[in-house]
Amino acid sequence: MIFTRVPSKALIALFSLFVLTACASLPSADLPRGETPKSLALKDGSTIGYMQYLPSNISGKAPVLVFLHGTGEIGTDVKLTTVHGPWAYSRANPDKAPFIILAPQLSEKVEWSPATLDEWLTQALKGLPADHSRLYLTGLSRGGRGTWSWAIAYPRRFAAIAPVSGDSLYRDGACALKDVPVWAFHGAKDDIVLYQPEDQFADAVRACGGEVNYTLYPDGNHNAWDAAYTTPSLYAWLLKHKR
Repeated sequence: MIFTRVPSKALIALFSLFVLTACASLPSADLPRGETPKSLALKDGSTIGYMQYLPSNISGKAPVLVFLHGTGEIGTDVKLTTVHGPWAYSRANPDKAPFIILAPQLSEKVEWSPATLDEWLTQALKGLPADHSRLYLTGLSRGGRGTWSWAIAYPRRFAAIAPVSGDSLYRDGACALKDVPVWAFHGAKDDIVLYQPEDQFADAVRACGGEVNYTLYPDGNHNAWDAAYTTPSLYAWLLKHKR
């Protein structure tokens, strides 16, 4: 048997490196579990309020689900962002939907800005035990449109996206999503955001070689999110994808 003598200082250094590496992979005990209102300042001096959710059973690096709300939740009370979307399912099923959820809020009636969102997300992820290979994006109505727009502008950001009751403002951006798996949801009787333009855009993404699942609820209206976000297979599908 061969023994190698390691100098005490070197041994201490190796042990310290091991401890630091191990601790870096664990979530901080100081991070609040559950839903926490947050805000941060951007480079232009503006401030974005958002809700952050950390599952109580989080362990190690966790997937992140970014949620963009609709027109009805615009304002300055960030708790409005939890009215619809994946919140209820994630709270009730932390093992099946083990996501950190981050939900920014629009303070006025404008379209979601991909550049602003991307700057915000980079900052919001700092200090979180986030698995950057498993970032997912979803949104409803105005947020569904924002989901398409953000993924088109930054196609390498997300492992998969799920727009609900939305449409794309960038008709020529379909091929940007050829490597971004998509599952879109819409109601056939939606009289606020018609499903046909989104359906056609989904076909354009497929024509570029993209993976698009499209769920059209025959009797669904604009609030297709009520059905979409209670679909367990949606969360299982998201978790299958990594960048």
